[in-house]
Amino acid sequence: MAVPAAASVRDANRYRPPQVTGLVDLLDRQVRERPYARALVVTGERVQLSYRALASLADQVAARLGGAGLRRGDAVGLICANTAEFVVGLLGAARAGLVTAPLDPALPASQLSARLAALGARAVLLDASASGGGVAHAVPAWSVRVDVAAAGTAAVSLEPDVCEPHQLRGAAGGLSELDALVLFTAGTTDRAKMVPLTHANVAASLRNICVTYELGPEDATVAVMPFFHGHGLFAALLSSLASGGCVLLPERGRFSAGTFWDDMRAVNATWFTAVPAIHEILLDRSEREYPGPQAPPLKFVRSCSAPLNTATQRALERTFGAPLLSAYGMTESSHQATSEPLPQRGALRQGSVGRPTGVQVRVVDRDGRACPVGVEGEVWVQGPTVARGYLADGDASARTFVDGWLRTGDLGALDEDGYLSLTGRIKNLINRGGEKISPEHVEDVLAGCPGVADAAVFAVPDVVYGQRVGAAVVLREPDGLGREEILRYCRDHLAPFEIPDRLELVTALPYTAKGGLDRKAVQARYAP
Repeated sequence: MAVPAAASVRDANRYRPPQVTGLVDLLDRQVRERPYARALVVTGERVQLSYRALASLADQVAARLGGAGLRRGDAVGLICANTAEFVVGLLGAARAGLVTAPLDPALPASQLSARLAALGARAVLLDASASGGGVAHAVPAWSVRVDVAAAGTAAVSLEPDVCEPHQLRGAAGGLSELDALVLFTAGTTDRAKMVPLTHANVAASLRNICVTYELGPEDATVAVMPFFHGHGLFAALLSSLASGGCVLLPERGRFSAGTFWDDMRAVNATWFTAVPAIHEILLDRSEREYPGPQAPPLKFVRSCSAPLNTATQRALERTFGAPLLSAYGMTESSHQATSEPLPQRGALRQGSVGRPTGVQVRVVDRDGRACPVGVEGEVWVQGPTVARGYLADGDASARTFVDGWLRTGDLGALDEDGYLSLTGRIKNLINRGGEKISPEHVEDVLAGCPGVADAAVFAVPDVVYGQRVGAAVVLREPDGLGREEILRYCRDHLAPFEIPDRLELVTALPYTAKGGLDRKAVQARYAP
């Protein structure tokens, strides 16, 4: 729908994009102009925490970290759920000039320790939801605790297990105080890549997100996606704080479908973002739980991190009474690269993930030449949000970052108006509700299980999650292990989302003439 020119001018005059240079000054404008406005809503009692209070807590953490011997440009890990401790730890570390690597608390301690070692982290910050014992042997661990009173006053404590941080060998030598974050891509500890993002990358990403959705102080959302992923970190948390909005952090820092709409009402949310699997869950439960007229009026709903089928999109729009906007991004582009626009800013295209947001997008053939309109090729991205490469992996950087362009590994096509449609993935990662799972990693773990001779991991189609994890396992002895014993081993060595949902015991696996696992044959034989 076209917008009259006069209305566009009025909207432009009213809307103020965030002016931040990175994580360091993320809160500054709000502290100056709206110090007592709510920034976070936290705890089961849904207590409001103002921008002034949040900035004060971050400054206290920064002072403590700076006084502990950490130097500007040093790397620290952050292992927290979606809690006030995560936000205070992240912003405090940034204000101390440190580079923060958020990590998934659900990963086994061995993987957490290995990632901290690969990074060269000098310390790690933990909240009560994280198990510090497993990583404390790798690096010094500080326990972060934020106590919020009913009146909105708050205090932070930072208790080190070891007072002196130490330097591990790792990739930290490639970092500087220009860097803000290091995010890990999907895969095993050996295969997961470390993506350094500068404060300039962060600032560009937040501006693009806020401008796309016209986020401002009147907006509020509920944190659905985990903050250790770019989706939850950039799209929900940081963009809201940069624009002066408010984020409700669910009790215990984890999404709960059962309390979601109560949380939305409590904060008078105007939007939320999630992966398709969560949208499916909310839609399935809507007949019982959606509050209808009592629900807060939504400006839009956002979907990202995995494809959302058109039927679900339309059903969500009918149920929630708001446009559902699909977006596309990746860790290496500081999350968002494209998005469908707000209805008043452009047309919505069925099956599209929208137009570029502050970056250039092109689709190329195998020779790197631009494909004509409507022709499928690999999606490449260039712009201020794109990372400079991977830490400590020159070969992968050379393959993925070419003359300033990010080769995404995704297939897609552009239409005549620059809208991007994704048609598939080049890589063979399993996408379980937005969680990218390396089949090779799960196979490596299965191969380490006593009694397992061989294993192949494949994607199982699923109406809720998009894909689930399947595994075909060859036993050393036909009457050896049972399925439950193998799954018990997996639960001890894999993150919860990596554990196979389907486990087949087979006598042999198909291999190609060259001796490699024939993944197409595995998929055809075991996935249906």
